[in-house]
Amino acid sequence: MENPPQHRDSQPARLRASDNDRDQVSAVLGEALSTGQLTHEEYSERLDRLYQAKTMGELEVLTHDLQVDRPRPAASPVSYAPGASSEPENIVAVFGGAERKGRWRVRRRTKAFALFGGLRFDLTEARFEAKEVEITVNAVFGGAEIILPEGVEVRCNGVGVFGGFDVQSPPDVDPSAPVIVVKGLALFGGVSGRVRRRRER
Repeated sequence: MENPPQHRDSQPARLRASDNDRDQVSAVLGEALSTGQLTHEEYSERLDRLYQAKTMGELEVLTHDLQVDRPRPAASPVSYAPGASSEPENIVAVFGGAERKGRWRVRRRTKAFALFGGLRFDLTEARFEAKEVEITVNAVFGGAEIILPEGVEVRCNGVGVFGGFDVQSPPDVDPSAPVIVVKGLALFGGVSGRVRRRRER
């Protein structure tokens, strides 16, 4: 039988625990069991104490000696290049393609049009002119792909008509990263967005 960890007495430790707090600890204990850090007996014992715990301190002692991957806020993967430009960048692909990648400057407003063509915007190494930028994409019998860096917030206001318009925000948003507003129309075409993780680069 393991020696029970000692309770830590501090102000945060005396806060009342919620059901969500208990669920998070339960997930950590399950991971510790699967990696061999806890035996089945130790896991059962800690699980019993988990559902009897009333404070955050009582929950903390159940996991403080375990090695687990706890989620961390995403580090801002983007850089800024503030500018006074008020003119939008216009990008057109007609029966062809257009691409922006590398350390290109993303203006406050970018307008893109694809007619029987394709557009590809890779924002992972881009330099943003403002904290909030707007990208308008109109694709008619064409398509556009937007590759997003980790941490940014995306607000998608596009519409698909006999097509698709789906650009979703990454799961972990960094408050210091830019906000990207994507709007426009996909008519018999498609506009999509995906996050490129650091390990994919």
